[in-house]
Amino acid sequence: MRKKAVSHVSHERWLVSYADFITLLFAFFVVLFASSRGDKRKQVQVSDAMKSAFTEMGVFDPSSKTISLMNAGGATSAGKPVPMPMVEQSPEELKKAIDQVVATQVSQGKLAAGSVTTRITPDGLVISLHDAGFFASGSAEVNPVSLHILTTIIEALPNRRLRVEGHTDNVPIHTQQYATNWELSTARASAIARFIIERHTIEANNLSAAGYAEFHPVASNDTEDGRTQNRRVDIIVLSGQVS
Repeated sequence: MRKKAVSHVSHERWLVSYADFITLLFAFFVVLFASSRGDKRKQVQVSDAMKSAFTEMGVFDPSSKTISLMNAGGATSAGKPVPMPMVEQSPEELKKAIDQVVATQVSQGKLAAGSVTTRITPDGLVISLHDAGFFASGSAEVNPVSLHILTTIIEALPNRRLRVEGHTDNVPIHTQQYATNWELSTARASAIARFIIERHTIEANNLSAAGYAEFHPVASNDTEDGRTQNRRVDIIVLSGQVS
């Protein structure tokens, strides 16, 4: 009688499962490595794009691999100011900003109340400089004490097209320098326009000046208060005309 063969139990079956696990783990790390390489390429592309943008703005030194730090004065290590992107302001937002500047100057005692007023018209924001605060009677020369105030107001203006208008009351003038109110109003508008061009960043082709004498009043010329309001130079920030 033949004996039954004795079956041997294999104790190495775990090697199959272990090999499968190692294979899956290897595939997992391959996927992670490939993903990291792809992200690195994207990082390089983003870095190159940022460097290109900052170079155009003057923040990057083309020969440097790092961004220059600004000093306390707002300039780069090379001493160049960093240009900031212009944010478009609505007439209402701009009026609020100018009114705040004026209120600060009045509260500090540097400007008489009512010397500067603002209003919104279809043309844009109108900033009225009343002659009592900026000109002597019958003169087109800006008062030296008002130059700082005028500078502060102009520096708050955006890089937009401006129109400067000179206006007077209906009281006739006839001096050696100005034959009529036409000459006086035009001279005052020109003085403000020249000040803007010479001392600030508004380019000449973004600026115009005109004199209207007494013919564009904002109040009645029958009273002293009305005539005071009419003697003014208007700086008009024209709407929808960004340079």
